[in-house]
Amino acid sequence: MVFDLDGTLVDSLGDIALAVNRTLDRLRSGTPALAVDQVRRFVGHGVDTLMARTLEVAGIECPLDAAVSLMEQTYQEGLLETTRLFPGVAETLSALAGHDLAVLTNKPGDLSRAIVAGLRVDRHFVRVIGGGDGPPRKPDPEGLQLLMRASHAGPAQTVMVGDSAVDVQTGKAAGAHTVGVSYGLFPEDFARDVPDVVLDAMPQLLPLLGLRSLC
Repeated sequence: MVFDLDGTLVDSLGDIALAVNRTLDRLRSGTPALAVDQVRRFVGHGVDTLMARTLEVAGIECPLDAAVSLMEQTYQEGLLETTRLFPGVAETLSALAGHDLAVLTNKPGDLSRAIVAGLRVDRHFVRVIGGGDGPPRKPDPEGLQLLMRASHAGPAQTVMVGDSAVDVQTGKAAGAHTVGVSYGLFPEDFARDVPDVVLDAMPQLLPLLGLRSLC
């Protein structure tokens, strides 16, 4: 079972928005802050895309690599100010002991592993793969396929759990089962990219293991 991170396991939008706005202020003091919902629409495809869109909206001309580096440094400083596990996530991960669990996210890998460790759920995952760790970012299925090979699991034994079209596209491209969570960042995506199942809370994942097709 492979999980997305932001919007699926952790509620991190507040800290991401804080880091974006602190970065903008460092780049140009007095830059008006972006609304949290505006930042939400920019996330999901990696920090490069996040900052490219942010700079465009803010009207700041800056080399993208420099802005990304500053954003990552700024975000690291406040990585867990408000970020928390969504309700029921810790209990669900504990209940899934004995299954191979992993995280596949477009967030930079080092930041992702720091969040998972900081929230004390790292012991549940055989691997956490993020942006910059080697495989192309989702929706390219290579990262998911790598995790499948490492666990000797075929598509019929693999579930991709996420909150966005990117996660659904990734799972389907690898031939895996797809599960969407409606409480995440992009519930509207599921009208266009439809997962096999949509959950309103993470603990609802557990009964799915009783279905032969997911065993």
